[in-house]
Amino acid sequence: MVLVRRTPRSRSIFSLASSSQTFSESKVLPYPKKKLFDVVANVSSYPQFVPFCTGSRILTTSERKGMTPFQMDAELTVGFLSFNESYISRVSCVPYSSVEAVASSSTPLFDTLSTIWRFKPAEQNEDTTLVTLDLSFAFASPIHAAVSSAFFGQVSKQMVQAFQDRCSEVYSNGNHYSFLSGKPFVISSASTSRVWGRGANHCHHTLS
Repeated sequence: MVLVRRTPRSRSIFSLASSSQTFSESKVLPYPKKKLFDVVANVSSYPQFVPFCTGSRILTTSERKGMTPFQMDAELTVGFLSFNESYISRVSCVPYSSVEAVASSSTPLFDTLSTIWRFKPAEQNEDTTLVTLDLSFAFASPIHAAVSSAFFGQVSKQMVQAFQDRCSEVYSNGNHYSFLSGKPFVISSASTSRVWGRGANHCHHTLS
């Protein structure tokens, strides 16, 4: 009898399943939690400040009544390197406490994608807030996972910094903004481009 030792076949990155990655970032910001919630809950504005978000469109939304939790479905478009993909996300908002966005299971881009923003007063001071972002994702395509691995590890930190910069713009010079009141705050494209330096080699950094 002749024993044949089989050498395991190597697997390329294109045949490997994308594993889920989880990141968390916390920061104390000099704003009451209501103001911070209003910025994150305004999903339509994401393309103006969220890293890699190039488009946002609200599809459906539940009725908003005061402090009652509400939901919306949004189509978000993300762009990085040569990729530009859209997916549907269910956004659940608990006024002034949290905003959670979960990608639909039917999205072709992600196996899983969840972002949770939480807000609570810092050190019993209602004028400052501890902001926590929990981000979990797994690309459906190993190609996307391999290409993005070099820079997606820092995405939660980038999102929190982008969020902080957005708040500085929105609430500068005593401006007031309330998402729940339905009064949008629009920032000029010139102002946005100064923050992110939009150019041929930059992705649009925007947030909802």
